[in-house]
Amino acid sequence: MTEFNLRLKASVEANKFRYGYPWIYSNEIISDRRTKSLLPGSFCTLVDYNKNPICLVTVNPNSKIFARVMDYNLETIINAYWLKDRISKALAKRKEIFRDPFYRLVNAEADELPGLIVDRFDNVIVMQPNAFWAENMSEIIANSIKEVCSIDVVIKNASGRSRRLEGLDDKNSVFFGDLPEAAISVPMNGAIYKADVHEGQKTGLFYDQRQNHKFVASLANGKTVLDVFCHVGGFGLAAIAAGASKVSFVDSSANALDLVREGASEMMASGKINIIRGDAFSVLRKLLESDNSYDIVICDPPAFVTSRKSLNSGLRAYEKMAKLGSSLVRENGILVLCSCSQLADLTKFRNACVRGIGRAGRRAQLIHTGFAAADHPIHLQLLDNSYLKSLVFRL
Repeated sequence: MTEFNLRLKASVEANKFRYGYPWIYSNEIISDRRTKSLLPGSFCTLVDYNKNPICLVTVNPNSKIFARVMDYNLETIINAYWLKDRISKALAKRKEIFRDPFYRLVNAEADELPGLIVDRFDNVIVMQPNAFWAENMSEIIANSIKEVCSIDVVIKNASGRSRRLEGLDDKNSVFFGDLPEAAISVPMNGAIYKADVHEGQKTGLFYDQRQNHKFVASLANGKTVLDVFCHVGGFGLAAIAAGASKVSFVDSSANALDLVREGASEMMASGKINIIRGDAFSVLRKLLESDNSYDIVICDPPAFVTSRKSLNSGLRAYEKMAKLGSSLVRENGILVLCSCSQLADLTKFRNACVRGIGRAGRRAQLIHTGFAAADHPIHLQLLDNSYLKSLVFRL
């Protein structure tokens, strides 16, 4: 048992936490001087209004999520042994699914390590401690990962909105080994991607679209493809590996497009790519004005909805994306529209896409709905917080 008890208000249903809900919000607890003075990242026992113990939690008085569930064994001590046990279980689950050591190793609450993200690139680990307890214990976490996975390099990536909301800094660091001098080659779905784990977005590569890449690639043999918001070439390089005849890659980032070129070169497919740098919406309009068309058009943008205030404007952006994208798809072709906006649920996103396709004067069938890959499990009590949606239409 911990020394301090964090007490729920009388109006809060305590059983939801007994049944597994992982977050306790600041408006759900009885707050007093001692509660407000708790150190961010410290551990407490969560108790109901009648002071019956529920679970062990970690707290951050400066966050809207005041506490996160760590363990239901009240005698648990959060230390290296506990961490290695949780990491070992996460590793075993990934090894059941993936042959090669390239995957998300830890996906926060779903792997019972709240706020901790860990991506593996063979012998290189990139971790994002997005909760205060994980930041405070980051060196112990890094050492535990190193021991469990027998790897050489552990890097901390401190970017991202989640850390800012927790009140954490944005200083990257290296716990073990040396930063790779070049981008790491990542084999996936027959393609080779280049992951920049130092200067790239987030951990360097988005593993979450893996299964959606595979499905779209299965339709790409002999086809022309437009991959918009391509980042390092997720959909397009998989399409080339599956036999696409030509792929045009669109992104605003010169660094990302350089990584597309490197990946295509390593696949010996440089002759099959066309690189277009620019604002995605501007490029789509110019392609349309020039009477371009493609067998498959993919739009996989960053989140257009980042807050509740931006929901309506974000949905309008998805609608515009669908309208422009569908206008470039040949008859009987494929349109792929994706969203990583957690606050735009599947129904809202799908409706926006349908409106956009309709505004373009196209008729379509929805043939596939995809979500995050198997190395991105979702906590059962946070299903409404799942973020990734991928819609595949035949026009």
